[in-house]
Amino acid sequence: MYRYLAVRPQARDGAVRLLCFHHAGAGAMSFAGWQRRAGDGVEVLPVRLPGREALRREPAVTDADRLTELLDADLGPLLDEAPYAFYGHSMGALVAYRLALHRLRRAARTPLLLLVGACPAPQLPSRLLDGADPGTMSDGTLMTVMDDEQSLPQAVRAHPDRLARTLGVLRGDLRLAASLRTAPVVELPLPVVAFAGRDDRIVQPGDVRAWQRCTGVGFAYRELAGAHFFVRGRELPRHAAAAVRSAATPRPVPVPAPLPVPVP
Repeated sequence: MYRYLAVRPQARDGAVRLLCFHHAGAGAMSFAGWQRRAGDGVEVLPVRLPGREALRREPAVTDADRLTELLDADLGPLLDEAPYAFYGHSMGALVAYRLALHRLRRAARTPLLLLVGACPAPQLPSRLLDGADPGTMSDGTLMTVMDDEQSLPQAVRAHPDRLARTLGVLRGDLRLAASLRTAPVVELPLPVVAFAGRDDRIVQPGDVRAWQRCTGVGFAYRELAGAHFFVRGRELPRHAAAAVRSAATPRPVPVPAPLPVPVP
């Protein structure tokens, strides 16, 4: 059980679990250091999709419905037992949204909060996909599409074997991202907080703001320092944890003022 989690859940007193979903071509290591930066009251649980890191021998899942079912079957008991929240970065935002929607439809416990970063809202087209099938892209075309300097760093490009593995994972993830965008957009009955990088050349701020259409409860938007992969910085885990703690804090119910007593 919980084979998709990169760390074992701990019994942290009163902590809200924050499950984190990584971007395309990456893995759970994207969230290294998050637990330390999140602080008290939040337990960070990075989710690792098949085909990478410790699950590299497993075939990648490129169908959104299949992935959602696998994640819910594996993580469902954990999610049912206590309050939790989701954070998804880039493609991971779409994974988190679809999993929250899946649990809503089957009347399971839904997240307190959905946090998303560096991702166009699901009702929008993606510049990276642009109508093309990532599975048919050549390595050269795929490297051109991923023109952000952090997507395929020189340390990866300089080693052919490592580059080939990375491109293989990335190609499968882009096919998954395309599948994740096929479902109709539904307003979730939970708040959404969207983050954008000020120097992101891949995703425009307005496309991130469009996540407002995915909630019928409450929406917040924040720009952080960094380019598309600001998930690796120090700001995001602190802001995400603060939002989770706020969502988990009980709000006092206002007591209505007494009605005036009619004068006889």
